[in-house]
Amino acid sequence: MRKMKAFKEFLRSIKKYRGWIIFSILLAVGSATLALFIPKILGDMTNIAVDTYPNIDFGAILGLVWLVLGLLLGSAILNYAQGYILTIVAAKYTRDMREKIIDKISRLPIKYFDRHQYGDTLSLMTNDVDIITTTLSQEVTDISLSLSTLVGTMIIMLTISVPLSLVAFVVIPLSVLVVGKIMSHAQKFFLERQNTLGLLNNSIEEDYAGQLIIKSNSHEGVSFEDFDKTNQKLTTITRKAQFLSQLSIPVTHIFTNLGYVAIAVLGGVFTIGGQLTIGALQAFIQYVSRFNRPITEIASTTATIQGLLASSERIFNFLNEPEEEPDFEPAQTIPHVRGAVEFHDVNFGYFEDKPVIQNFSVKVEPGMKVAIVGPTGAGKTTLINLLMRFYDPTSGYITIDGVPTIEMKRSDVRKMFGMVLQDTWLFSGTVEDNLRYGCQSASLAEVKKAARASNVHHVIEALPRTYHSQISEDSDNISAGEKQLITIARAMVANPPMMILDEATSNVDTRTEQLIQDSFERLTSGRTSFVIAHRLSTIRNSDLILVMRDGNIVEQGTHDQLLKADGFYAELYNSQFVED
Repeated sequence: MRKMKAFKEFLRSIKKYRGWIIFSILLAVGSATLALFIPKILGDMTNIAVDTYPNIDFGAILGLVWLVLGLLLGSAILNYAQGYILTIVAAKYTRDMREKIIDKISRLPIKYFDRHQYGDTLSLMTNDVDIITTTLSQEVTDISLSLSTLVGTMIIMLTISVPLSLVAFVVIPLSVLVVGKIMSHAQKFFLERQNTLGLLNNSIEEDYAGQLIIKSNSHEGVSFEDFDKTNQKLTTITRKAQFLSQLSIPVTHIFTNLGYVAIAVLGGVFTIGGQLTIGALQAFIQYVSRFNRPITEIASTTATIQGLLASSERIFNFLNEPEEEPDFEPAQTIPHVRGAVEFHDVNFGYFEDKPVIQNFSVKVEPGMKVAIVGPTGAGKTTLINLLMRFYDPTSGYITIDGVPTIEMKRSDVRKMFGMVLQDTWLFSGTVEDNLRYGCQSASLAEVKKAARASNVHHVIEALPRTYHSQISEDSDNISAGEKQLITIARAMVANPPMMILDEATSNVDTRTEQLIQDSFERLTSGRTSFVIAHRLSTIRNSDLILVMRDGNIVEQGTHDQLLKADGFYAELYNSQFVED
């Protein structure tokens, strides 16, 4: 059932190219048909030589030789044209499939990425797509040639000798039955192989990206053992899958060779009895060889077909993943964002049986600086996820300027916020390109102004090509703290109505942190901002501090008010002060 579903999905995915594929198959049929006449002509040449011996009619034989050469040339041309068309189709199909996967990624909810390894998704776009396109470009040619050769050969063999043909044909159902049983067992190993390959790719990506941590903790041995375990599992599964799939070839050979022996013996009897000419027997034996060859070739493609079905199942399962719920229609808009934010009795949990936020309500006036503090797991980052509509509340709702966010487009909600995360992310490109990521229309002067405000201008100016220098997440010419400063400047360039900082100063030294705080105070003046911080000394000047514990606001107020209350906030603050 799963194999049929995957195959149907594959057929639907090639609907756009179905005409070209059918045309290429017809070319393959034409090529095979031209080649099919050659054994018959060679048999005629033998009969001419026997019938005209000792005065052999070389003129007639030469004419047949030229005909054979013409058939070979025509078959080669049609075969080349068919291969050329399928190569183009496969290349375009690869492009389309990868575009579909990228487009799907953009429409998946954040929870998908929270629950799946991105190395496995990367494997979909590379290994699984390559398996499908390789099958499309190569196996369609082989199968269409094999099937057309098989059918054509059967027809010609019947015209030569029905009894001999029946002996040859009896091997087909027997070999198909046995090979089908073998392949049904092999399919599960092919699917498991692709899943394990995804895990291996994820392991490689993690080990490559985390070399600094691996080496600093002397974790190379354990990392290698983990990799070797997954790699060995992949080797074992691949060996089982290939063994079962390749077993189809010798099984097919056994049946075809038994049929070949029976035909040789029976054909000899018919020739001695005058029921067949020598040329006809010669031609029939050649057709038997041609008849057995496509059966063997079709059997040998079963391994590739099983790989195609396994990869198709993985890809189309991914493409059928639930997407973000459609935006509310008609979506509401806010022409001029003031920045009034309110949580109305919000409840939320990543899993139904594990609530993270419970009965959460708070009102934030425009222009307020709101700090969110609390121990790990209290729900601080979850609040930001809800605010940005990465997730929607299980119950309750959030409003911006009185408009429920659930009634607005997600893209409109997210454009209202500039966001700086603890984990920096820079893409491969110039410094200027990275800074203009959230506002492509920003001028270089505006970019430099934001860089100065975030105290990263002098760092950029020290680079070989200043703002035109190439950087990426893995660049070693700038430090982790400097990367964080660039991400802060990027948010400043976007100049959104509201700002969110999630531990944005965790990767910088104390002096740079103070400079950033001063710059941030100036840039957020009159603008609603939310700051998640573990260093409570950095949020003393906040207009409102929300103290969270187990998904609830246990305290709220200013820094001085909360210290006077001598509650949970005071306990957190004093513990950090003592530690400092």
